[in-house]
Amino acid sequence: MVLNYIWIAFFIIAFIVALGKVIFLGDTQIFSQIMNSTFDSSKTAFEISLGLTGVLSLWLGIMKIGEDSGLIKTLARWLSPVFCKLFPEIPKGHPVFGSIFMNMAANMMGLDNAATPLGLKAMKELQELNPKKDTASNSMIMFLVINTSGLIIIPISIMVYRAQLGAAQPTDIFIPILLSTFISTLVGITTVSISQKINLINKTMLTLLAVMSIIFGSIVYLFITMPQEKMGMYSTLIANIILFSVIVMFICSGIRKKINCYDSFVNGAKEGFTTAVRIIPYLVAFLVGIAVFRASGAMDFLVGGIGHIVGFFGVDTRFVGALPTGLMKSLSGSGANGLMIDTMKQLGPDSFVGRMCCVVRGASDTTFYILAVYFGSVGISKTRNAVTCGLIADFSGLIAAICMSYIFFS
Repeated sequence: MVLNYIWIAFFIIAFIVALGKVIFLGDTQIFSQIMNSTFDSSKTAFEISLGLTGVLSLWLGIMKIGEDSGLIKTLARWLSPVFCKLFPEIPKGHPVFGSIFMNMAANMMGLDNAATPLGLKAMKELQELNPKKDTASNSMIMFLVINTSGLIIIPISIMVYRAQLGAAQPTDIFIPILLSTFISTLVGITTVSISQKINLINKTMLTLLAVMSIIFGSIVYLFITMPQEKMGMYSTLIANIILFSVIVMFICSGIRKKINCYDSFVNGAKEGFTTAVRIIPYLVAFLVGIAVFRASGAMDFLVGGIGHIVGFFGVDTRFVGALPTGLMKSLSGSGANGLMIDTMKQLGPDSFVGRMCCVVRGASDTTFYILAVYFGSVGISKTRNAVTCGLIADFSGLIAAICMSYIFFS
């Protein structure tokens, strides 16, 4: 229901703002721009789905090898003690735990192309356990919020953008992003746990938190001591080695179990096309709504209003320049990337706002895009409190990113 209201609000607010521009500013082109944005975003939605088809087929094929060889079940059995605390509705040792882990691992390495099909695979398996096929289950909501919180260890794409735009130290945003996304994920999981009455204060979860803190601390130390010019190269190399190692590991598992890896891959890959087609209507709906809201100028009014309010209280308003990226991030990943790059081009990649935009972009993921794709792939129409919990994680990531930017770059 919340999703429905937000989607409708995009169009109503856009119409009011555009009509005001015509009446008070004489802008006779605004409605043409809005309509052009609807056509462009519809085309973009189809192109995204089309682009996902090959990647979906690849990774669903690899996952099928893992299923037939029993590797996914083995992973699920190992991860059950931890995941059963976060997903109490899922039976202990269920194969979906393996799919969830693979999706989370891909996200943490910044491998978006691999994370999405793995996430769709996990969502499909969660839907098989869901007693109400049109309504999001507790496990689906927890899984979606973990994805929207965007826990990432190596923000490869952001560092590449900074390098291309001539940043003196493209990797200087690494630690602020790492800390911001950790906070976003922690808040997201806590929010869902409170709403679902999941007790996180137990030996298993506290041990996991300690281990994660040690891992993140070790990564921070490693990258602090590493030469800046080599940080981007090593992070990309490590991510790609891990990604290819996963593929080889699944194939080797199939060989060990003496299954026909090729046939398993083909059978799994067939699902890629149908899944990509299934998400097109959901992508069109949301990308059109977002495009209309942006093209009307409503986004600019919102950001400008926040700037005036903050300035009235005498607060430093430099962060306002990064808000368009932060607000767009919840709606569209490509839109947020565009705003981030545009800000760095205008103000410089090493400017305070330029760096903050990068940290904001990496602090969490695109809530509405993930929601549309993941829930759309299994036909979920009643999202319950998934949007609310996802936006809370998003907002905490935005606040953390702003604070970290002031700490590291001010």
